[in-house]
Amino acid sequence: MSTTRLNHRIRLAARPHGEPTAADFEHDAVEIASPEEGQVLLRTRYLSLDPYVRGRMSAAKSYAAPMEIGDVIVGATVSEVVESAAEGFSPGDTVLSYGGWQEYSLETTGHLRTLDPEAAPVTTALGVLGMPGFTAYAGLLAIGEPRAGDTVAVAAATGPVGSAVGQIAKIHGARAVGIAGGEHKVALLRELGFDEALDHRTPDLPGRLAAATPDGIDVYFENVGGAVWDAVLPQLNTYARVPVCGLAANYNSTSLPEGPDRSGQLMGAVLAKSLTLRGFIQIEFVEALYEDFLRDMGGWVASGQVQYTEDITEGLDRAPDAFVGMLHGRNLGKSIIQVS
Repeated sequence: MSTTRLNHRIRLAARPHGEPTAADFEHDAVEIASPEEGQVLLRTRYLSLDPYVRGRMSAAKSYAAPMEIGDVIVGATVSEVVESAAEGFSPGDTVLSYGGWQEYSLETTGHLRTLDPEAAPVTTALGVLGMPGFTAYAGLLAIGEPRAGDTVAVAAATGPVGSAVGQIAKIHGARAVGIAGGEHKVALLRELGFDEALDHRTPDLPGRLAAATPDGIDVYFENVGGAVWDAVLPQLNTYARVPVCGLAANYNSTSLPEGPDRSGQLMGAVLAKSLTLRGFIQIEFVEALYEDFLRDMGGWVASGQVQYTEDITEGLDRAPDAFVGMLHGRNLGKSIIQVS
């Protein structure tokens, strides 16, 4: 007598207006199909929660197509091969995949990367040795171009991107200034070796940032925007470089910010200081830099030069709450759901 296996999923029920709510997520379960030729059936072990997913929930035009209503919420996963109809993959293999918010996924194998649990904890493939770590590596080195003696600042500095940015900057001889929210995060930045750690939730961030960067800022790695960017802009030096990989402060916005239009101030600073502001998506650097990243970051993590923190929540059903909490900055390190 056979038992039918069910795949529990979380799908997009509605496009959020502002902060996502429980009504925007639909939980369901469907029967699991067997893989066809060239496919593998994967069981999700760990699911990555990432801020960019909030953008994919919106219908607004962006660098990636939005999810449609009814789609399984997207996300990178560390998964185990359960059944294989593809050459080179066997049951029990652990792979980096893109299964999304569900317990099982059927995937073709072209994009899968086999993971070696002996080389590093498999969860690092979702963080410091995965897309967030590569975002930090590629954006900082290809666009920020830190030099010995430079001051490199980064916001959301305890997150998987920001923490890597600061530590890579230190490896390259730069001074690292981290900005984060909360005393416990500031304490973590000091443990990670940042030269300065600032809490953006305490008063007078502009004044405290100016005191922490008396020689100005040469590289600002932007992944937040909002009030932090307002504090950073006056501190940027001539020829400062600003890699822009995210604007988390704006992801739940439903209207333009109040107050005067400051675009003229921004463009004036860009002109007067010869600033470089360069938006990027990490995938554009994969061909040129990904192998270097795996070699360098793998070595730095193994040697302890780059440390990482993971914030793991158990249970797929808790993913929506953990996702909203991450958008509010309640996570400490890389947000991961342990699914199975």
